[in-house]
Amino acid sequence: MLKPAVMNETDWPSPAVNLSSVEQQIKKILAATGVDVPSLAVGGNSPATLPLPLAVLVSLTITYKLDKASERCLTLVGPALNSLAVSCPWPSMPILASLWAQKVRRWNDFIVFSASQTVFHHNNDAVVQLLRSCFTSTLGCSPHASSTGGVGALLGHGFGSHFLGGISPVAPGILYLRVHRSVRDVMFVTEVVLSLLMTSVRDIANSGFPRETVEKLKKTKYSKRYGEASLASAMTRVKLAASLGASLVWISGGLNLIQSLIKEILPSWFISAHGSEQEGTEPGGMLGMLRGYALAYFAMLCGTFAWGVESTSGVASKRRPKILRAHLEFLASALDGKISLGCDWATARAYVLGFISLMVACSPAWVAEVDVDVLKRLAKGLRQLNEEELALALLGHGGVSAMSTAAELILETGS
Repeated sequence: MLKPAVMNETDWPSPAVNLSSVEQQIKKILAATGVDVPSLAVGGNSPATLPLPLAVLVSLTITYKLDKASERCLTLVGPALNSLAVSCPWPSMPILASLWAQKVRRWNDFIVFSASQTVFHHNNDAVVQLLRSCFTSTLGCSPHASSTGGVGALLGHGFGSHFLGGISPVAPGILYLRVHRSVRDVMFVTEVVLSLLMTSVRDIANSGFPRETVEKLKKTKYSKRYGEASLASAMTRVKLAASLGASLVWISGGLNLIQSLIKEILPSWFISAHGSEQEGTEPGGMLGMLRGYALAYFAMLCGTFAWGVESTSGVASKRRPKILRAHLEFLASALDGKISLGCDWATARAYVLGFISLMVACSPAWVAEVDVDVLKRLAKGLRQLNEEELALALLGHGGVSAMSTAAELILETGS
């Protein structure tokens, strides 16, 4: 096994001149984005080391003269060097950045910014913090962004340098677009996004106040005014949070991750314990309903990103009927009472009504691909919820084979 190379300026070039400065700049960049990673430091006075292959490659590249002849070589070697450093133990990337920053000072900001992305490859907690910052910035709850929220707060103005003597703060959305390929576990990202979406909905339902503040307000005469947000305003923000969540999942894992989300992760979430008793809230209230609608928008947008809304012959759309059937069978079983749900019924009810309503209104081609027996079970369950119109609309897009069931529903409703 190859021993690591000690970067001591005797056998190998040393990053000691500016390694500490690079680390502080990395920490500053992340802190400005809402990410606090206290474990950035190398630790003690131990000498900096690099894996031997990386040390050889770095030493070779920094000896090149920056002229047109070597530019082509650096263009090829640069991405390979970066990928190799990302995969090596921390702090390989800061050491590499320090060595290159010594050679070309004008590249310092870009090199340091690239090095800061490595943190998210090695530290899942940093990923959680960045995703949380994306949600709080978008919803206007972040101290690191404009209080108005929206896409402007999420994406900012891109990447800049020499702002107040250093690198300007990078918006969390821009940073995630740069680092998402470095995140090793995309399933972990999906679970975090789902959790943050539910947390965001809770904050929206509480009118943006912390939970402790809401509990105090409920005991005052202003409880109705401050205890709950207006439904219209809350739904607007819920849709925004769901759109962000779907975008993050799509960017992180693409088609396969979204299909896993709809087929496995969401059903598991509904079955697991997510009731109001876990949070000390009243069951069946505004929070449960908003969570259901948030999940419906989230799932619908994810499916739209992955499959589109029309009938196409692409590979993704060929998988759509199978995934949809599995998901709708789960919903039908929940309505039939064959599956015990761990969440509030208000959440499950809002999800079923929201998802089916969106599917009927926005992607009727999906309905036509679902087995008619599943549609009949769903229509029966919707009728039990006194949603005859939605049941009829669902069957109306189910093709000729669903017409008899639709006719029976009309007759039963009219009798």
